[in-house]
Amino acid sequence: MGKRRFSGMEVTLMVLFLLMAVTTVTLIALYFTREPEAAKEDPDITPEVFVPQCPNIPLSHRVDCFPDAGASKQKCEQRGCCWSPLDERNVPWCFFPVNHGYTADSVNKPSASVMTATLKRMDAPSLFGADVKELSLHAEMQTNKRLRFKISDANKKRFEVPHEHIAGLNIDPTGNIGDVLEITNKPFGLSVIRKETKKVLFDTTMAPLVFADQYLQLSAKLPSHNIYGLGEHVHQNYRLDTNWRTWPIFTRDAFPNGGTHNLYGHYPFFLCLEDESGKSFGVFLMNSNAMEVVLQPAPAVTYRTIGGVLDFYILFGDTPEQVVQEFQELIGRPVIPPYWSLGFQLSRWNYTSLAEVKATVERNRATKMPYDIQYTDIDYMEDKKDFTYDKVKFSELPQFADYLHEKGQRYILILDPAIATSKRVGNTPYEAYDRGTAKNAWVFESDGKTPLLGEVWPGETVFPDYTSQACIDWWVDEYERFSREIKHDALWIDMNEVANFKKGSINGCADNNLNYPPYTPKVLDEVMYSKTLCMDAKQAWGNHYDVHSLYGYSMVLATEQALQRVFGENRTLMLTRSSFPGVGKYSGHWLGDNGANWNDIKWAIPGMLEFGLFGVPYIGADICGFFDEPSEELCRRWMQVGAFYPFSRNHNAEGYKPQDPAAFGPDSLLVATSKHYLEIRYTLLPYLYTLFYKAHTTGETVVRPVMHEFFSDRNTWSVDRQFLWGRNLLITPVLDPGVEWLQAYIPDAVWYNYESMERLADRKTQVNMHLPADKLGLHIRGGAILPTQRPNVTTTYSRLNPMGLIIALDDNGQAAGELFWDDGDTRATVETGKHIHYAFSVVNRKLTMHVNHAGYQDPNNLKFDDIVILGEPHRPTSVSVTHVKSSGNTTTNVTDANIQHNGGKQVLTLQGLGLALGDTYIVAWELDPVDEAYQRFNCHPEENADEAKCKARGCIWEQSTVTGVPWCYFPTDYGYTVSNSQETLSGMRVDISRNMRYRSSNRPGSPDINNLRVEIIYHKSDMLQFKIWDPATERYEVPVELSVPPTPDIDENSRLYKVEITHNPFGIQVYRKSTGTKIWDSSVPGFTFSDMFIQVSTRLASENVYGFGETEHPTYRHNLDFHTWGMFSKDQPPGYKMNCYGVHPFYMGLEDTTDAHGVLLLNSNAMDVTFQPTPALTYRTLGGILDFYMVLGPTPESVVQQYTELIGRPVLPAYWSLGFQLCRYGYANDKEISDLYRDMKNAGIPYDVQYGDIDYMERQLDFLLNPAFDGLPALVDTMREEGMRFIFILDPAISGNETQPYPAFERGVAADVFIKWPKELSDEIVWGKVWPDYPNVTVNESLDWDTQVKLYRAFAAFPDFFRDTTAAWWRQEIQDFYDKTMKFDGLWIDMNEPASFVHGTVGEKCLGNPLLENPPYMPPLESKERGLNHKTLCMNSEQILPSGKRVKHYDVHNLYGWSHTKPTYDALLNVTGKRGIVVTRSTYPSSGKWAGHWLGDNFAAWDQLEKSIIGMMEFSLFGIPYTGADICGFFNPSEYDLCLRWMQLGAFYPYSRNHNGKGNPRQDPVAWDERFANVSRDVLNIRYTLLPYLYTLMYEAHVKGSTVVRPLLHEFVDDKNTYGVYKQFLWGPAFLITPALAKGVTSVDGYVPDARWYDYHTAKDVGVRRQTLTMNTPLDHINLHIRGGYIIPWQKAERNTVLSRKNKLGLIVALSDSGTAQGSLFWDDGEGIDTVKKAEYLLTSFSAQSNTLTNQVTHNGLLPADKLTLGVVKVWGAGSVQFTHATLTKADGSQHPLKPQHNLDTQELIIDATTLSVPVDQGFTLTWKTAA
Repeated sequence: MGKRRFSGMEVTLMVLFLLMAVTTVTLIALYFTREPEAAKEDPDITPEVFVPQCPNIPLSHRVDCFPDAGASKQKCEQRGCCWSPLDERNVPWCFFPVNHGYTADSVNKPSASVMTATLKRMDAPSLFGADVKELSLHAEMQTNKRLRFKISDANKKRFEVPHEHIAGLNIDPTGNIGDVLEITNKPFGLSVIRKETKKVLFDTTMAPLVFADQYLQLSAKLPSHNIYGLGEHVHQNYRLDTNWRTWPIFTRDAFPNGGTHNLYGHYPFFLCLEDESGKSFGVFLMNSNAMEVVLQPAPAVTYRTIGGVLDFYILFGDTPEQVVQEFQELIGRPVIPPYWSLGFQLSRWNYTSLAEVKATVERNRATKMPYDIQYTDIDYMEDKKDFTYDKVKFSELPQFADYLHEKGQRYILILDPAIATSKRVGNTPYEAYDRGTAKNAWVFESDGKTPLLGEVWPGETVFPDYTSQACIDWWVDEYERFSREIKHDALWIDMNEVANFKKGSINGCADNNLNYPPYTPKVLDEVMYSKTLCMDAKQAWGNHYDVHSLYGYSMVLATEQALQRVFGENRTLMLTRSSFPGVGKYSGHWLGDNGANWNDIKWAIPGMLEFGLFGVPYIGADICGFFDEPSEELCRRWMQVGAFYPFSRNHNAEGYKPQDPAAFGPDSLLVATSKHYLEIRYTLLPYLYTLFYKAHTTGETVVRPVMHEFFSDRNTWSVDRQFLWGRNLLITPVLDPGVEWLQAYIPDAVWYNYESMERLADRKTQVNMHLPADKLGLHIRGGAILPTQRPNVTTTYSRLNPMGLIIALDDNGQAAGELFWDDGDTRATVETGKHIHYAFSVVNRKLTMHVNHAGYQDPNNLKFDDIVILGEPHRPTSVSVTHVKSSGNTTTNVTDANIQHNGGKQVLTLQGLGLALGDTYIVAWELDPVDEAYQRFNCHPEENADEAKCKARGCIWEQSTVTGVPWCYFPTDYGYTVSNSQETLSGMRVDISRNMRYRSSNRPGSPDINNLRVEIIYHKSDMLQFKIWDPATERYEVPVELSVPPTPDIDENSRLYKVEITHNPFGIQVYRKSTGTKIWDSSVPGFTFSDMFIQVSTRLASENVYGFGETEHPTYRHNLDFHTWGMFSKDQPPGYKMNCYGVHPFYMGLEDTTDAHGVLLLNSNAMDVTFQPTPALTYRTLGGILDFYMVLGPTPESVVQQYTELIGRPVLPAYWSLGFQLCRYGYANDKEISDLYRDMKNAGIPYDVQYGDIDYMERQLDFLLNPAFDGLPALVDTMREEGMRFIFILDPAISGNETQPYPAFERGVAADVFIKWPKELSDEIVWGKVWPDYPNVTVNESLDWDTQVKLYRAFAAFPDFFRDTTAAWWRQEIQDFYDKTMKFDGLWIDMNEPASFVHGTVGEKCLGNPLLENPPYMPPLESKERGLNHKTLCMNSEQILPSGKRVKHYDVHNLYGWSHTKPTYDALLNVTGKRGIVVTRSTYPSSGKWAGHWLGDNFAAWDQLEKSIIGMMEFSLFGIPYTGADICGFFNPSEYDLCLRWMQLGAFYPYSRNHNGKGNPRQDPVAWDERFANVSRDVLNIRYTLLPYLYTLMYEAHVKGSTVVRPLLHEFVDDKNTYGVYKQFLWGPAFLITPALAKGVTSVDGYVPDARWYDYHTAKDVGVRRQTLTMNTPLDHINLHIRGGYIIPWQKAERNTVLSRKNKLGLIVALSDSGTAQGSLFWDDGEGIDTVKKAEYLLTSFSAQSNTLTNQVTHNGLLPADKLTLGVVKVWGAGSVQFTHATLTKADGSQHPLKPQHNLDTQELIIDATTLSVPVDQGFTLTWKTAA
C-alpha cells in the first residue's frame, strides 16, 4: 500500500490546529501558575527575591519538591527549592530548602493531654498554588497508647472523613502530651517520641509542611526500615521497600498483577517495628482523598494527598500485635464471621446455567471433600441486572438454597452497585431502577440533579449514592424484596470502588480542578476518573473527589443494614471488594481478580498479612487464580495453602476451564491433597473460630506474620512466604513450580510437625524442608493447646462431632490455649453472653480445662473425646479425670485401652474421654516410676555403692525396684555450665565451668578440671566434630590422622544437622534438620571431666544402636537394658562382656524415621559404654580428651561410607586373598602341610592360601625357621608355582635372652626400637613374656600354664611401632626373611594388643605412678581386679610418637595393634612388590586402610556361628570389610555337623579361613570323610564362582566405603523387621546368605525382604517377600538367594583363583518386577599395587531392560594379559513366554545371532556367547526375543 499524500487544505488545517494547541497549552499553564487568591500579596509592595536555604543533608534525606513530571533547574528554583542533579533518578534532584513551610505560633496546652498551635505559612513560592496561609494544629493523647494530631485550615472547613466508628469513640484523654510530642517552631515540625525510651518515632522536621487547597504534603523520618502496610496494592514482600518507592492510594478496579498501582481498597496505615525489642508503632492518616505515599531510605515517609485535612493517629505498642489491637480499637474491631463461613467455598464467573452449578456441586460432593458454600456470580442475573435472576438458565434458583441446605451447605450470591437504566426482558419495567430514581438514590452529576450515567456489566447504569439516606433505604428495601424471591445465606458485593467502564461518565467529565487537579498522584492511568466516576459528581457526603475511596465503605454500611433487615438475629456474611479502614467490623474481603500464576500464589500471603493489619482478618485470595488456567501443579499447591486462608474460596473467571478440585478427576492427587488439608482445616476450625473471637474482642490478628510473634529475631522481619494462624500454627506452603525441597524458617520455639506429631530439632534457623507433591509444611508451636473437632464434609455435620485437644508441650512441659464456642450463627453472642469460653493450661502433667463462661448449651451434647499430647516421652501409668462441679468433684481413671503412647514420636493420646462441653475438668497423668527411673544417670558406676559414697559425690541416693536402675544418680544440674560462647559460620566455641555447688567427683588422684573449652566444627554438610578439653593444661590426644576438609563448611543451608548448646547443665544437642530428630543430646546430668576419669552421657534417638567393639555381642542390635561394655585391647578370646583384641568406640544409630547417623569418640584410653532404656548412652574413659565426630548418613550405608571417608577407606585385598585359606596352630612339620596340600588338590576343593602359624618358627622366634620345617621354603615355592599363596605369622614381641646371635633383637637394640621406662624411672626395656622360649630348654607342656611361662618363656621386648626407626627396622627384618629364608605373599600379625604372658613386666612390679596400673575408676574389663596391665605391659611404659612427643602406654595401649599394622603393610608391599594382604588381630579406627581382621581365637561351639555374623557386620561398620571367623573354631575339637555347617557359612566370609588350635584334631575339609569334602567343594565352588562379584564389592568398599558383608537393614531400612536380623547377611546389595546355625536342623527360618528373590540353586523366584520363610536346609545345603534387579558377574570355579581368573566372565541377570537389572564389574591384575590410583583397571556397568542387556564401559585401563571375554549369560525371571532368538551386538556394530535356552518352568534363559570371544572391556548389547 502506497504512502498517503496530504492535500494543501489538509496541510493548512493541520498547521492551524497545531497553533491552537500551543495557545491552549500556554493558557492552561498560565492559569495553573498564576498567583492563587489565597496567596496574593499587597500589590504596592515589591516582593523580595526568595533565596532557598539548601541544607547539606544525606541524599536519603532529600524530600522531593517536584513530584510531578518535567523537573528542571529553572522550574525547581521557581518553586523556591534546591536543585542538585545526580547520576540516578530515584533520588530527588529538586528538594526542599529549610526556609519553606510554616512557623508555629501560639503553641498552647489547654490541658495536660492536649496541645494546640496556629501555623503561619512562611514566605516562599508555591508548588501548586492555593496554599493555605493559616493552619490549626490540634493534638491530643486520646489514650495512653494513641496520639492524634490534626492539621486543618484555621479559617475554612474542609472535607473530613465521616467515619462511622471513630465518630462514636469515647475519648478518654490521659497522660502528658508533652512526653510524646515536641513541636519545632520554625520551620514548623513535630516529633513523636516514645515516652519510655525517648526514641523519636515520627519526625516531620526533616522537610516542610505543604498545605494547599489541593495539595497537602507531610514528611517524617522513621526509626527503622521495618515498615509494613499501606494499601491496597500488590506488595511482593510484606516488609516494604524503602528505596524510593511510591505507593498511590485511591480505590480502583484494577488487576492485582504485581505492579505498584492502586487497587480496590484505601489504607493509609502502616506499622513500623522499631528494633528487636518488639516495640512498634502505627501511623494512620484519616484521609480519603487520592494520595501517594513515598518511602525513602532515610528511612522516611512522605504523604501527598490532594484534599481534606491531615488527620494523623499514632498508635504505640510494645509489640506489633499491640499496634494492630490499638488500630482496631480505633476503627472498629472485626466481626466474628458465621462458623459455616470458615468452610471451603466454590465459585466461578459464568457457570452458564444452574444445571452446571449443580453438576459442580455434585462432583465435588462425590469426592467427600469438605465443602460448605457454593456461589453464583453475575451470570445468575437476568442480563446482569441486580435483584433479578435468569428465569431460563437459572429457573430453579429460588429452590437452590434448599438444595444446598439439604446437605448442610450454604449459598452466597453477588450484587454490584451499578443499576441498569434499561428495561427487563420483554420490555418490562426494571422496578429496582424505577424505585431508585423515584427516591433520588443515585450519584448526580456536578449539577446535583442529573443522575450520572456510566456503563458496567448490564450496560448503561446509574450509581447508588450509599452516603445518602434515601439510597440506603432504597437498597435495604430492594435487597429485602429480592431475598424473598431468592433464598440465600450471605451476600458478596463487588465493583464498588466504584467501577465504571466509561471514563467518568457516558458524557465524559468537565474540565475543572476536581477532574483535573493541579497535582494528580501516581494513580493508575494518572487520570482521576479513569474507570470510575467524574470527580465533580455529587454525593450526600460531598464531591466524589473527596469521597471516591469511601464508596465501598459506604456500601458496606448500607449493606449491613440490609443484612440485618433480612437475616435479623442470624449473623450471615458480607464480602466486599472495595474497603476502607473499618469495613472489617462488618465485612470480609478477598484479594481481587488475581491470575493463575506462581507470582500471585506468593503475593497472596503479604496481601493477607496486610489485611490482618488493616483489621480485616476474614481474608483470602481466589484459590487457583481468577484469570487464566492453572496447571494441575499450581492448583494443587494453591489448594494446599488455600486450605489455610481464613476465607478459603476457589474462584475463576469466564472463559476458562473449571478449576474446582473435582474437575481434575475424583482420583487425582489434587483431590487427595485438597481433601487431606481441608480435613485438617475443618479439624482445626474450633481454633480458627477462637482466633476470630480474639480478633473481635481484642483486635488480635488471625493470619499472623511470623515477625509478630518472634520480633526479637531479625530473620523473621522479612518472612512472608510462611504465615501463622494466631500464634501457634505455622503454615509453610510450596509456592514455586517443580519444588519439593524449600528453604523455610523455623522460629525460636519448640515446633511439632502437625502430620507426624514429631518434634522438630530445628529452631531459629533456616531449614531445607521436604514437601513432596502432596505436602505442605504445617507445624504446631510448643506451648499451644489447640481445640479440635472431628471433621466432616460440611461444618453443619462437623459441628455434630466430638471435640478434642491437641496439646503441644513447650521446653518446660507446659502449654495453654482457649476455646470460644457458640451456635456459630447468631449475632452478638459475645455481647449477649450466649457462648462458652474455655481457658486451657498444662502444668506438671496436669491439664486444666476451665470454663470461664458458660452461657450456651450446645444442642448436640458435644464432648471432648480425644486429647493428643505432643512431646510426652513416657507412657503414663495412670490418667485421671476430675469433673469439677459446684456440688463436688468426682474423679475417674482412664482405662489402659484408652491410653495410647508412641515412644518414638513422644505422643500420648487419650481416647474416649467423653468430657462434656461447657464443664470444667482436670486431666492428670502420672508417669511410671520405671520411666522416671530410666532418666537417672549413674553417679557411682563402681561396685559397692552406698548412700555415704553417693552423697560424698554430691549425688542423690534413692533405691529402686527396677533392675539395673542406679540407686546413686546425678542431680539434674550436675555438670558444667556455659560461661561464654561464640558462634561462627563454621561452628561454635564455648567455655564451660564446673557447677561448684556440687562436690568433686571424689576419685582420689583424679582431680576435677573446673574450666573446659568446647569446640564444635561443621566440617561438612554431613559431618561435624565436637571436642572438649582443658585449655589450661595439655592433655594427650589420639595421634590417628583423620581425613577432614582443610576448611570447615560455612553453608548452613546445605547442612543436614543443626547444633544447639544448652547452658545449665551444659550439653550439646544435634538435630537432623529434615526430620527434627534429636540424634545427640548430652544436656543430661553427670558430665564429669577429671584427670583420669571422664564421663559424658547422651540421650539416643532410638533404641536401634549398632557397633562398639571389639566385644562379643549376643545380638547385632544392642540391648539397652543397662548393659555396660568395656573397651580395652586384650589378648582375650571372644566371650560375653569380655573386652577383646580391638577398640572401636564407634556406633551407628538408626532413628525411628529410618535415617541413620554414626558417632566416633576419638579416644584411645581404656573406656566403657553403658546403655540404658531411656534410651541413652554413657561414655566413661580414663584419660585424654573428648573428641567426637558425627556423620549424618542419612542411610545406614552412607553412614559407613562417610565414616570410612573420615578414618580412611578399606584396603583393596589381592584377588587371591578372597580364595579359601587353611591354617593350623600345631603343624608338626612341613610334611603335614605338604600332605594337606596334596589331599586338597586331589579332592578338587578350591583353595588358594596356606598359612604357617608360630610352629614354623624356631622356638616361636620371629624370623627364625624351625628345623622341622626346613622343607617349607621349597614347598612354598612349589605351591606358588601352581597358583597358591603362602602367609606366615609374625608376633611383635622379640626375645631378648638369646645365647646365639639374634639379629632381630640386636638390630632392634641398636636402633632403640623397644619400649622402655620413662628416663626418670629407668633406661631399661620394659620386659614381658610371650611365645618365644628360652634357648636350650625342653618345654614340659604337661605343666600348668603359669609355670610354663615362668620356666620356659624368654624375656621379650616390644617394638614401639610409632617410631619411624621401628618401621624401618621391621621392614628390614621382613626383607631379610623373604630374601634369605622363605618367600611369602601376605603377613599375619598376631598378639599385638600387645599381649604378654606376665602382668605388666617380668616380676610384675611396674615402676612409677601406681594409679596408672589401677586407676581410680576401673571399667568392667576382663580380670579388672588385676589392673590395666593384666596380660599386657605396664601402663607407665613410655612410647614416642613420630612427632617426638613422649606418651604413656596408659594412653596409647589401644593403638598398639594399629601402630603395628601400617609398618607391616608397607613392608609387605615393599618386599614382595605385590599387593598381598595383611591380617591383624588388634585394630583401631582406620586399621582397615592397611589390613583385614579375623575375629580371634574362637571356640568350636554352635553359638559361634551366629556370633561370627554379628562380628562381621560390626567390622563392616568399623571400616574393615575383609573379615571372618576361624571356620570350625580355634579352641576345642570341632564336630562333624558343626564343622560342615561352618564350612558352608565360612564359604561366604570375605576372609574365609579354616583355622584351629594346637592339640585339637584336624578340621580341614579333607580331614573328615568324602561326603564332607564333597559338600565343602560344592559350597566353595559357589564362592569361587561369585568371586568377581565379591571382588567388585571390595573395590566399592575401597573407593566408596561401602560394606561388603551387609546387614539386611542397610538395604531395607524402611522395613523395621530387618533391624534385628543377625542370622542372615548380604554380600553387597544383592546376594542373601541364610545359613543353618543350629545343631540338627534341616530347615531354617529366614526373612525374605521386600524385593524379588531368586533361589541361587534353582534360579526360581521364591514368590514371597517381606515375610519369614521356612527354608529346607539338609546338611549338604545352604540357602542362597539373588535379589531381583541386580546383575552378578561370575566365573567358573577352579582349584584356585589363578585358574578361575582365566575363565570366561558370566553374568546372572536377575530381573526385577519391572524386568530391569543393573550391576558392575571391577577387574584388574588382582595383585598390583595401587591399580586404582594408577587407573590400571576395568570398570564396567551392566544394565538390562526391555529384553536387552547392555555393557557400558566406565573405565578401561587393563593390560592385555588381564582382559576378559564374555561367556554364559543367565537371565532369571525371563518369563513363561518362550524366547527363541538372541542377538549380540559388538562394539563395532557387528551383530551375531545366538540360540538361547529357555526353561519355562524355572523361567531361566541361558545365552552362551562363549564362541564369540566378546571382550568385556568393550561395550556390547545382548537382545533376546520371542519368535517373529
